[in-house]
Amino acid sequence: MTVLSPSRRLVVTVVVAGILVIAPGAAALAAAQPAAGRAPTASSADSDGTGPQFYSGTSIDVSGEVNGDVYAAGQSVTISGDVTGDVIAAAQTITITGTVDGNVRLAGQDVTVSGDVSRSGTIFASTVDVTATGSLGDDLVGAAGDVAITGTIGRDVLASVGALTIDGSVGGNVTYTSDRSASIADGKVSGTVERIAPSPSTTVEVSPWALFVGWLLGLLYALVALSIITVLAALLLPRLMDRVTNQLIPSPWRALLVGFVASMIMPFAVLILLVTVIGAPLALAAVAVWVVLTLATFVYGAYYIGRLLFPGSHPPVVRALVGGLILIVALHIPWLNVAVWAAMVFFGLGAQLLAVYELRPWRRTAPVAGAVPSSEA
Repeated sequence: MTVLSPSRRLVVTVVVAGILVIAPGAAALAAAQPAAGRAPTASSADSDGTGPQFYSGTSIDVSGEVNGDVYAAGQSVTISGDVTGDVIAAAQTITITGTVDGNVRLAGQDVTVSGDVSRSGTIFASTVDVTATGSLGDDLVGAAGDVAITGTIGRDVLASVGALTIDGSVGGNVTYTSDRSASIADGKVSGTVERIAPSPSTTVEVSPWALFVGWLLGLLYALVALSIITVLAALLLPRLMDRVTNQLIPSPWRALLVGFVASMIMPFAVLILLVTVIGAPLALAAVAVWVVLTLATFVYGAYYIGRLLFPGSHPPVVRALVGGLILIVALHIPWLNVAVWAAMVFFGLGAQLLAVYELRPWRRTAPVAGAVPSSEA
C-alpha cells in the first residue's frame, strides 16, 4: 500500500466523504425499498433484517443486529449493535461501540473505535481514537491529523498523520508519514516502526536570463499585436482619432480630471442601477460601453503621443505606429507601467467623454430669424 502524503490528505478525505454520502443514496433508490421499515431521517434504528441497510439523518444509532453491510451518512453516526458485514459511513462524528465482523470504511471529523472490528479499518478523519476497549483484527489504514491507539491492532498500521500516539498493541509493522516522530510506548509494536518524512516542496528557481527572455517575448508580442490595432484605427478612423485627441491638445489636465471623476462615479452608478428592476439592463449596457471605452484608451493614447512627436501634417499611420511603440514599451517597464497605465486610462476616458459632450445636439445654435448669411451680405 502507498502512504498518503500530507499534501493529499485533505483532498482524499473530501473525495471519500463524497463517495460515501452519494453511494448509499443511489443504492437506496435503486433498491426502492425502505431499510427494515424505517424512515431515512430516523434518529435511531434497531434492525433485525438481512442484506444491506441504509441510514441517513442528523443522528443515527444502529443498535440492533444487522446481517449484512451498513451504509450511513449524517451528522452523528453510532454503531452500537452487531453488524455481520462491513460499515461504510460518513459523518461529523462516528462512534463504533458494538461489533463489526467485516471492515469499516469511515470518513468524518472525529472517529472513535471502542468496539471490536474483526477485519481492517480504512479511516480518513481529523482525529482517530482507538480506545482501550477497541480493536481492529487486521490493518489500520488512513489519514488523519491526530491518531491515538490505546486499543489493539491485529496487524499493520499504515497512515499519514500529523501526530501519532500508540499506547496499545500493534501486532505488525507501523509505517507512517509525518513531520514529527510518533509517541510509541516501549514494547507496544511487534514489528518495525518506520517514519517517512514528507518531501519538502520544491521551488523552481528561474534564472534572470529566463525572466528577461520571457519579458522580451511578451514585449515583442505586444508590439506586433497592438501596433496592428493602432495602425488599423488610424487607417479606418482618422477623423475620430483627431476629434478625440483634440481634447488633449489644448488642456490635457481637463481630460485627466474628467476621466478620473468618471471612473470614481461609474461603479456607484452601476450599483444603483442594478438594484432596480428597470435599470438592471441599462447597468449591463453601461458596463459593456465602459469596457469598450477603457480598451480604446490605448489607441487614443498612442495617437496622442504620435501627435506630440509629429505636430505637422504627418500621416495618421505614422503617428499611431510611433506612439504605439513608445506606449507599449512604457507599459512593459516594471513600476513605471502602473503610472503609465493609470495616465493612459484617465486621459483616454476623459478625452472620449469630452468628445462626446462636444457633439451634444443642444450645443448647435439655431439661426436667427431674418438674419442674412455672411456670403450673401
